[in-house]
Amino acid sequence: MNSLDRPEGIWGAILLPVKNDKIDWVAFEEQVNILCESNVHGVYTNGTAAECHNQTEDEFDKLSNIVSTIARKKNKKFQLGLSHTNPRVCRERAKRLTQLNPNGFQITLPDWWPPTYQESSNFIMGMQEVVEDIYLILYNPPHAKVVLSLEEISQLTDKAPNFVGIKCAGGDETWYKKRRSLLENFSVFVPGHSVVFGKPLGANGSYSNVACFSPNGAVIIWDLIDTDFEKAKNIELRINNFMKTHILPLASRLSNTGLDKLLACVGGWGPISEKVLWPYEGATLDEVNKIRIIAKQELPELMND
Repeated sequence: MNSLDRPEGIWGAILLPVKNDKIDWVAFEEQVNILCESNVHGVYTNGTAAECHNQTEDEFDKLSNIVSTIARKKNKKFQLGLSHTNPRVCRERAKRLTQLNPNGFQITLPDWWPPTYQESSNFIMGMQEVVEDIYLILYNPPHAKVVLSLEEISQLTDKAPNFVGIKCAGGDETWYKKRRSLLENFSVFVPGHSVVFGKPLGANGSYSNVACFSPNGAVIIWDLIDTDFEKAKNIELRINNFMKTHILPLASRLSNTGLDKLLACVGGWGPISEKVLWPYEGATLDEVNKIRIIAKQELPELMND
């Protein structure tokens, strides 16, 4: 595994269109086609936005196969999420899906009982043993029961050469300085609403909540960081104000999945329902329509998908 294999850029989340409390597979395929024809640098399955925590194994296999087939046909890079609370199920998923030859696998640490550092190492090494030459990205968000330190991540990369990146919350300038020191040949992905701050300091990309809202818009912002930083910074400021004012107040009632699906519905770029799988609650159509009007006023450059 070498540095050229490491992913970067803006990756779009595959979401689950829901109809009558089931995945709408026709809409699902349409959405995957739209994302694979967009400007995102890659697509990925089974993040929080894709309800990784609430799929049957049959659904998991079906959606993985659909995404693999379409992404390969469209020549779009893709990662398959293996995340499961049961680490043994996660490893069995990897064994099944290596034949699909994704660019990478996303994994989460075991979640029912918080693992120690040694147990986290056992897990990473166990995944390393079965993924062949496919790279691993650890999805380690702030709400994970165990959030690894930069020092711990560095130690794990020494043991597992396939472990090439992490999705995390990022940090301040001090955090990024340590990141550059400890993880030189390693991809760090941060939230879409902080990538303008992070990219100059060492963020390599985003598995982006902003891409849930506007796939092409998220890429425009990513490119602007290098060509017109002040404009990119202005857009990110407005995104954060929009999130704080209109999206985060709903977090008392909606999960992160519900919020991401709300953003996708507001963006209106594909056939994404605001509904989430049982037993969770999604936004209402009234909320979607109200926030869409506000988004067109406050973030017009992201509403053109």
